[in-house]
Amino acid sequence: MASVFAGALSAATLIAQTVPAAPPQQATFTKSPYMFSGDAALSLNVIKADKTADFEMIVGKLRAALQKSAKPERAQQAASWKFYKAAESGPNGSAIYVFLVDPVVKGSDYNAPTILSEGFPQDVQPIYRTFADTYITQSILNLSLVADLGK
Repeated sequence: MASVFAGALSAATLIAQTVPAAPPQQATFTKSPYMFSGDAALSLNVIKADKTADFEMIVGKLRAALQKSAKPERAQQAASWKFYKAAESGPNGSAIYVFLVDPVVKGSDYNAPTILSEGFPQDVQPIYRTFADTYITQSILNLSLVADLGK
C-alpha cells in the first residue's frame, strides 16, 4: 500500500514539475449582472422597511433619467421595465419590490447607478448612497421563454 501511495505521489510530483507554470493572468472584464442574457429578466429586491419612501424616490429618479436620456436604448429599456411592490412583506417587515424587464433590450446595461449617473451627474454620490442604504438584498434571474400560453 505504501509503495502504491509513493508511486502516485511520485507521478503527481512528476506531472507538477513537467507542466509549465501558467502565465500571469490579465485582468479580465466581467460582464455586468445587469446586462441581462435572457428573453426577460426579474429582480427581487428586499428593501429595509423604513427606507421604502427613499427607494421609491430613487425609482422616480431612475424613470426621469431614462426618459431624458439621449441614448435610444434607454427609451427602449424604459418601455419594457416595470416595477412592482409585493403586497406581502419580507423578513423582519421588509418590503419586496420586483423589477420585471420583458423583453430585455439585448446588450443594454440596466445597472441603476449607471443610469442615475448619466441622468444626474452632479447628484450621483448622494443618490447612490441613498439607493445603497435602502437595500437588504437583491436576486437577479435571467429568464428564457418556455411557453406563451396566450398565443
